[in-house]
Amino acid sequence: MPILEITDVSAGYGSGPDILRGLSLEVEEAKSYCIIGPNGAGKSTLFKVIAGLLHPRTGNVVFRGESLARRRPDQVLATGVCFVPQDQALFPEMSVRENLIMGAYLVKDRSLVKERLARVYEMFPILSERAGQDAGKLSGGQQQMLAMGRALMIDPILLMLDEPTLGLAPQIAQQIFSQVEQLKSMGLTVVIIEQNAQRGLELADWGVVLDLGIVRFEGPSEGILEDPRIRELYLGKAASTGETR
Repeated sequence: MPILEITDVSAGYGSGPDILRGLSLEVEEAKSYCIIGPNGAGKSTLFKVIAGLLHPRTGNVVFRGESLARRRPDQVLATGVCFVPQDQALFPEMSVRENLIMGAYLVKDRSLVKERLARVYEMFPILSERAGQDAGKLSGGQQQMLAMGRALMIDPILLMLDEPTLGLAPQIAQQIFSQVEQLKSMGLTVVIIEQNAQRGLELADWGVVLDLGIVRFEGPSEGILEDPRIRELYLGKAASTGETR
């Protein structure tokens, strides 16, 4: 059974046109998904709808049997759905440790917060080393690690990462990919939007191609990578060089 069901969702911003146009998608628990597609396809809009930052005009979003379609972002977060946006939304003048603890603001058990903090430090040792440093003084890669670590403080069931390697040097991007692999091995359900379509699909169990607000193709990631139609239309040189178009 899918853990997340998106059914015939249409959504847009203000009085503007629909960005998502009757999109349907199912996400199974403990699997990893990579969503690719051209700019304007609706990838980030889809994440915002799931996270409660944008309400669908039509259709429904159901997580573990409960509708999220009209819930506030904090209510969605409380169900175990966590969204890490492109801009990371850190508190730059607060320390790394304070940012992490802010991620657990819904957790009332202080001993549990301490336990999760230790787990994040184990996964991201650089955050432990920089625990007292202001988040705004971290490098881009370190800030991405902090954003992911903060998301883990709520012990999410479903983690959505919007272009986590955007703007990072290849070596740092590879570190982020390795950490996403680690999240997968922990049994976390991960859905990622990735600019490096080749690498993102190699990382995931299932690939999804969005275009003009609907799902154009989906299937096992290796099949998406090998499909000549998708290579030509959406991957470009990525299929042979690892570059993005």
